[in-house]
Amino acid sequence: LWRAATWARGAAAAARAAGGSSGGGGGGGGRRRREALEDEAADLQAQGAAAGAGAGGLRAGAVERRAAEAAAGRHRGTAAGERAAAAAASPAASSPPRRQHASASLAPQLVPVLPENGTRSYRSLVYRLNFDQPLSNAGRFPVRAPGGGGAGGGVGAADVVLVVQVHDRAEHLRLLLESLRRAAGVENVLLVLSHDLWAEELNRLAAGVDFCPVLQVFFPFSIQLYPREFPGHDPRDCPRDVGKAAALRLGCINAEYPDSFGHYREARFSQTKHHWWWKLHFVWERVRALREHAGPVVFLEEDHYLAPDFYHVVKKLWALRERECPECQIVSLGTYSPVRGTFAGRADKVEMKTWKSTEHNMGMAFGRDTYQKLIECTDAFCTYDDYNWDWTLQHLTVSCLPKFWKVLVPEIPRIFHTGDCGMHHKKSCRPSTQSAKIDSLLNSNRQYLFPEAMSISKRYSMAPLSPHVKNGGWGDIRDHELCKSYRRLQ
Repeated sequence: LWRAATWARGAAAAARAAGGSSGGGGGGGGRRRREALEDEAADLQAQGAAAGAGAGGLRAGAVERRAAEAAAGRHRGTAAGERAAAAAASPAASSPPRRQHASASLAPQLVPVLPENGTRSYRSLVYRLNFDQPLSNAGRFPVRAPGGGGAGGGVGAADVVLVVQVHDRAEHLRLLLESLRRAAGVENVLLVLSHDLWAEELNRLAAGVDFCPVLQVFFPFSIQLYPREFPGHDPRDCPRDVGKAAALRLGCINAEYPDSFGHYREARFSQTKHHWWWKLHFVWERVRALREHAGPVVFLEEDHYLAPDFYHVVKKLWALRERECPECQIVSLGTYSPVRGTFAGRADKVEMKTWKSTEHNMGMAFGRDTYQKLIECTDAFCTYDDYNWDWTLQHLTVSCLPKFWKVLVPEIPRIFHTGDCGMHHKKSCRPSTQSAKIDSLLNSNRQYLFPEAMSISKRYSMAPLSPHVKNGGWGDIRDHELCKSYRRLQ
């Protein structure tokens, strides 16, 4: 605990030493505000370490019962309402470019705000589960389960690991798990569900997985766990559109740190990038079942849907990469392009391309060597002013990584998107309707699945690709420092 707190405070001190003389017009007040924000990030890490240490005596049932009782009590107003009130009280600001809006599923009012004792109970439970790492179905899959019920060991090097980032869309997650259940070879997979929301329905879906080993981990700095303070929404935060001059007059705590478009942070946007980077590090460095894992890790999201032969194709693609394209850092299971016509003559074909975040961020697989190069770019990832993790990765491919990324992707996708209602979409979703269309497509082409061999059919001319736009939403120094701290915390 002492080391964790010391590392966090040391990072804050180093940041102050590096940036204390470059404040420009902010003067001493700006430096003091910066120091306060950095200290807040350090305190947050120390609180998290303390929560983990104190969790040992908690009984999960008691925690859930207390949290349920708390959730039934009084909830405070939404963060959106507070921002609207603050904006109404502040001077009118000009209207700089706006970031895309999240869907209703990301609205802050859907996350219940618990009384302090309930929130702390959830924090303790999350830290305990992340430390204990209980692996479900270990007895049913002894060859691939770690020894000692999660205390050590590792999965076989030939196995595939699936890591799913889960938010709050239970119906999408249910469909993803159903697609996994029908997949051949899924018993050879280790499934890691990484949550940023503790919810009974999501936990029930995870408990229903009986076809492979499954591990649930929890992002420990979620809005749910910090509803009234950073990294959630602090009532003292600046309203999104207030403008820097007005923010300085208001005295809100992050007035010195708007994004590139003059907007201030919104927790519901920031959380996704935080969760992705924490998850990346936690899976490769902290999950004991993967200590000796030398194969691919496939990164998914809750609204993805997999073909019955996805495991077969992952293995074929990985072998093809090692044999014919060792310089290809990424393997992708597909793109968002609609499939037209039959799979005939295409189901065994693979394309080699420059990795592009808007095309190849779905079912993205890479190995430990790529992870180790990526984690060396922690500072660049954590300070780039874009709240999208994938567009930030695109920036790294031309600014920090030794080489731009090359990707192998099948002509016929083995992964599909069940909902155009994520962070960048406004329309409502019917995930079951979308999954039915996907099933119909797969069933009508089932004779072309499970190809005996896969070969590279097209080698596109490749060159580095820079992001065509920076989206902002990531200008707050607290986000930078917390993001960078994930690598240091034990």
